[in-house]
Amino acid sequence: MSLETALTALAAGKVVVLTGDKLRGGDIDFCVAARHADAEAVNFMAMHGRGLICLALTQSHAMRLGISLINAGAERQSGRPHGRSIEAREGVSTGISAADRARTVAVAIDPASTGDDLVSPGHVFPLIAAPGGLAERPAALEAAIELSRRAGTGDAAVICSILRDDGEMARIDDIADLIERFGLATVDLAELLAA
Repeated sequence: MSLETALTALAAGKVVVLTGDKLRGGDIDFCVAARHADAEAVNFMAMHGRGLICLALTQSHAMRLGISLINAGAERQSGRPHGRSIEAREGVSTGISAADRARTVAVAIDPASTGDDLVSPGHVFPLIAAPGGLAERPAALEAAIELSRRAGTGDAAVICSILRDDGEMARIDDIADLIERFGLATVDLAELLAA
């Protein structure tokens, strides 16, 4: 499908499939604009993606919330830009339900929120994008933020790696039935980089 189709889907609050992560050897992700990451979207990702559900943030957004990289040094670095896990301070129970995670995302992306509105550890896992975006780091994290921006839905997204039923990382052919069943738009990083 085309980039425009995916942008239209994101703007409408739908989950799309993101392919072409240059750093993860072909792994694929679900992506939804963070402002549309309600309980239904989070539950969909948990059920059909089965990977870690992460909140993709720009560096400036993460800094505003007081979220820094867990391991910012060069030693023992996995290359995955995780910030400390978070939970909304108020409005959640155990924190792990789809509704609770959606609440945490909503608090984290609220322009009025500060670090005081979040606690740690939690059940939402922030990823902090490279300052140079896709040009600097051609990965799902930066692509998700760029897609959200282009769709007019803000500069944050929620992503989730997609696993096969056997627990191995899925490839696009593995989820053809899922894409057809739910009418999911797909977009490749290469389209974003070329646009």
